Amino acid sequence: MTGTKARAARPDATSGAAHRFATFPARPDTPEPLDEPARDDIRLEQVMAALSDPLRLTIVQRLLLEAEAFDHTCGWFGFDRPKSSLTHHFKVLREAGVTRQRQYGLERRSQVRIEDLEERFPGLLDLVADWEPQEI
Repeated sequence: MTGTKARAARPDATSGAAHRFATFPARPDTPEPLDEPARDDIRLEQVMAALSDPLRLTIVQRLLLEAEAFDHTCGWFGFDRPKSSLTHHFKVLREAGVTRQRQYGLERRSQVRIEDLEERFPGLLDLVADWEPQEI
């Protein structure tokens, strides 16, 4: 690890426990999450398959290390990709149980399921946070 990536530890709004990654409280009017697997149904092979794509790994890493709010739109990332491509990548992450998405009008916003993933696969998010893309 190069030491250039900082992680904020903030208390979880529901339990008061500190996490290694920044979490933000939900507003009272936050929409319900879209369909996603229950915590106990999240499968390691599906999570690893979702994280095997560098763009999806980048999405999760940025949400872990650079989040500025409770959840973020795909536009927040600034990727120069077609919307249909981004929609696919966010869907893969949600269906694997890596992220949670909520519908706000016409846009979907995402956040990492930190508590669920830490419970199911301790240390996995640390690996994602420390990942450095290979230069080609």
